[in-house]
Amino acid sequence: MTVLLIADVNDGVLATDAVAKSLSALAGLGDVHVLVAGTGGDAAAASAARLAGVKKVLFADDHAYCHGMAESTAALVVSLAGNYSHICGAATAFNKNVLPRVAALLDVMVISDTTAVIDADTFERPIYAGNAVQIVKSSDTKKVFTLRTATFTAVVATGSAAVEKIGGPGEAGLSSWVADKVAASDRPELTSAKVVVSGGRGVGSKVSFDLIEGLADKLGAAVGASRAAVDSGYAPNDWQVGQTGKVVAPQLYVAIGISGAIQHLAGMKDSKVIVAINKDEDAPIFQVADYGFVADLFTAVPELIGKL
Repeated sequence: MTVLLIADVNDGVLATDAVAKSLSALAGLGDVHVLVAGTGGDAAAASAARLAGVKKVLFADDHAYCHGMAESTAALVVSLAGNYSHICGAATAFNKNVLPRVAALLDVMVISDTTAVIDADTFERPIYAGNAVQIVKSSDTKKVFTLRTATFTAVVATGSAAVEKIGGPGEAGLSSWVADKVAASDRPELTSAKVVVSGGRGVGSKVSFDLIEGLADKLGAAVGASRAAVDSGYAPNDWQVGQTGKVVAPQLYVAIGISGAIQHLAGMKDSKVIVAINKDEDAPIFQVADYGFVADLFTAVPELIGKL
């Protein structure tokens, strides 16, 4: 068996954490080839080649695959599919856009948010907001799936795989890139950060959310938010943690003013250590927290920042 792993590449830079954790999830499934697509991805291809577990890197040096254009990338993957028993990628926005299209074109199912590869045909994935684990056995000739990488350990860069340049069908003509609007931040990326500080509805306002950011900066952490906080306009969408947001599993997760709705827990309950600050002692968040502090966040957080 040979696996095709689709790499997430942004502006010619490999999303190393996502790819390295995906390789860890695929260990034992067979040889892994990594697909890097898009002009200017030479450095990304070289980075992928250094990751342990990579047998070969396929580099499609064509502008048609730049900017995450899903239609063109899906057509490229399908053109390569004949050589592979498994086609997968980390459950990033890019791969969630590409892989369902690939599955549809191949007329097979897509298994989303896989948390464990049991064997070549059997996969584990969470359902019902993470309250149950579903074991899926697929009889499709080609398995197409996304990997929820938060719980996996990244492989190290000790490999030396060959990089092979390939061609493809090129521009699909169904869509065209206009512009990218990317949020810039000096903080760690949310899904790969070792420490995350999140605020919820209890923070009360966008202005008060500065407290959450202040604590995050003291800890060198990424900033997260509950859906309630995002819907209330306290924080931007890309900070949302939960079932309909991002899934994180940092070493430390600090939940401030978050009640702990099941949808939020689905996105962070695999964190190694969970600390909750909430004035409601009956808040569900305390059921999963390793450390709980029943206090008014407007008193506790400034004091915590001061002590740090």
